Amino acid sequence: MEKLKLHTPDLTAENIEKLAALFPNCVTEAKDDQGQLKRAIDFDQLRQELSNHIVDGPRERYHLDWPGKREALVAANAPIAKTLRPCREESVNFDKTKNLFIEGDNLDALKLLQETYLGKIKLIYIDPPYNTGNDFIYEDDFAEDTDGFLRKSNQKNEQGERLIANTEANGRFHSAWLSMLYPRIKIARNLLQDDGVIFISINDIEVSNVRKICDEIFGRENFLGQLVWHSKKGGGGGVKTVVNEHEYIVAYAKENPEMAVGRVEVEAQALNLSDDIGPYRKSRELNKWGAGSARADRPTMYFPIPGPNGEDVYPIRNDGSEGRWRLGKKAMLKIVSEKNALYERRQDGSYIVFEKIRSADVRYKSYRTILTDAGTASDGTARLKELFDGKAPFDFPKPVQLLTKLFVIGALDDQDVVLDFFAGSGTTADAVMQYAATADCSPNFILVQIPQKLIGKFSSIAELTKERLRRAGAKIKAENSTTIPNLDIGFRVLKVDNSNMADVYYAPDAVKQDDLVAHTDNIKPDRTPEDLLFQVLVDWGVDLALPIEQQKIAGKAVFFVDGNALAACFDPKISEDLVKELAKRKPLRAVFRDSSYASDSTKINVEQIFKLLSPETEVKSL
Repeated sequence: MEKLKLHTPDLTAENIEKLAALFPNCVTEAKDDQGQLKRAIDFDQLRQELSNHIVDGPRERYHLDWPGKREALVAANAPIAKTLRPCREESVNFDKTKNLFIEGDNLDALKLLQETYLGKIKLIYIDPPYNTGNDFIYEDDFAEDTDGFLRKSNQKNEQGERLIANTEANGRFHSAWLSMLYPRIKIARNLLQDDGVIFISINDIEVSNVRKICDEIFGRENFLGQLVWHSKKGGGGGVKTVVNEHEYIVAYAKENPEMAVGRVEVEAQALNLSDDIGPYRKSRELNKWGAGSARADRPTMYFPIPGPNGEDVYPIRNDGSEGRWRLGKKAMLKIVSEKNALYERRQDGSYIVFEKIRSADVRYKSYRTILTDAGTASDGTARLKELFDGKAPFDFPKPVQLLTKLFVIGALDDQDVVLDFFAGSGTTADAVMQYAATADCSPNFILVQIPQKLIGKFSSIAELTKERLRRAGAKIKAENSTTIPNLDIGFRVLKVDNSNMADVYYAPDAVKQDDLVAHTDNIKPDRTPEDLLFQVLVDWGVDLALPIEQQKIAGKAVFFVDGNALAACFDPKISEDLVKELAKRKPLRAVFRDSSYASDSTKINVEQIFKLLSPETEVKSL
């Protein structure tokens, strides 16, 4: 029986396979750390494939670079053996909600979400910690110590003597910040739908670097705009230079800029004229004017159409020379045949032809880069005070008005998913719930927050965030109970943790026969059946927000996810009767604990039973 792999995808291996499909002559072999042959890429050959001249070494090119960038790329691609553990007691409406709150490092969380939410997120909003010159709480494995960084970036000599003052401008803090953000945005792009959009709040210090990172990851052609948010008004009396009253929000599309954002609807244009068919309005001129309007520019666009008195009408320019029509012959004749051509005679006897529009069509205009009616920082603080008995337990929260404005720009619709992996105080979730209560649609949210320690009432930012979600949800529900009784104000808490599988540190030749019995059960003793279920959901790429039901079958607890999408049983001594009963229900997937079968014969017969009673079911063991 096939085993679940129990770790996130190895993106490096996947990228090698993709390159091998495009450039098979660049595939070679190399030895790994154990001396075994593995597939690899001949980078010199690949560089030659991508160049129109002979490559003899590295060449200068325009790109953003910093000490630690390659390590950041490796960190984005490297697999992890971690899982998400459910926490019912901290959740709200755990069994039915479609919202998720993930507690843990967001790089791990993004990797664990890859298979389940690949290409399924409509909108990502993040407000990453701005560069203040301090070290980060996001200490990734590739992070360098200060001394190592200073040597690599030529700020210390070989004798350890300092060459450059350790100021915010010297690059160390910028590089650490970029190394933190780069792999997270790189993975986040994979989660977006084709018409998805990402909004990144940022200030003056790092906005240029964020633009360069996103140009590299998303492509410059998918840049939507650098929005300007008027974040505060007044104040700044102690500032000796220029008072900063704004922040930026950088916006990029996944790969379809025109579909990624919405437009503002304007009133319909009136039908103010009438003929024997009915009302109409005069629309665009069908004669082409300006550059490229001469017959010589497009000879095929010079042809006659029937005029109002049966005569041939040709496109004539203002100087009396031969011109061209705006549309092709088939389209022009269709307009004439449907009596939607409006002729206006000029003094020289030629005609200007317009198109008649019969319906009161709605006009649209695009959003602008200056955000209006998007609240201020003081509005964000006021919302926290409203929820927390007059005291704001978090500094500088974004206002709900800003997020709902971005939801409108991002064309957020029913059942769309919003992701925020720097959740902070939880403004994004608050805004999603308020948006669902007013926009006649039901989007859902996924929030990720590292449990950064706090001093005071809340032990960590994650605890504060969860409490805000509880209070905001209850308040929004109470305010809309009569109009939207089924409003989803719940959230399912999941926590990033080490794998549920027992750690084995012995080499095969170091394991004694007496130790073998201890390794027959490969699950850590403190893990619950529901922990195992969520590891299966993560590994199999099943939606983590699907409803879960637990039933007793043949005396054993069986989990059913979204009806028959997945059936799982992790109880000991599973019998063939249980397996047969599950097979009769024909689930899409079934999973059992590898050490839980009542006998070896049952374990051997599981696949045969499903092949006989439910051949479409995919069966795996944990």
